[in-house]
Amino acid sequence: MHTVTVSPKFQIVIPREVRQSLHLRPGQKIQVIEYDGRIELIPERDISELRGFLKGINTDFERENDRL
Repeated sequence: MHTVTVSPKFQIVIPREVRQSLHLRPGQKIQVIEYDGRIELIPERDISELRGFLKGINTDFERENDRL
């Protein structure tokens, strides 16, 4: 676990290990969510990075007639 300090401008620095493991880039957008008393940072990904993330999902189910 890493500890960061909030600057007088309410800025923080994401530790290098975290940036590298999440492949964050300068200028990348990050969603900030307050959830259950904590702050969560969720990196936005390019649509091209999402290709194939549903590979192997089970699509064998009965669809409703109006959803074909």
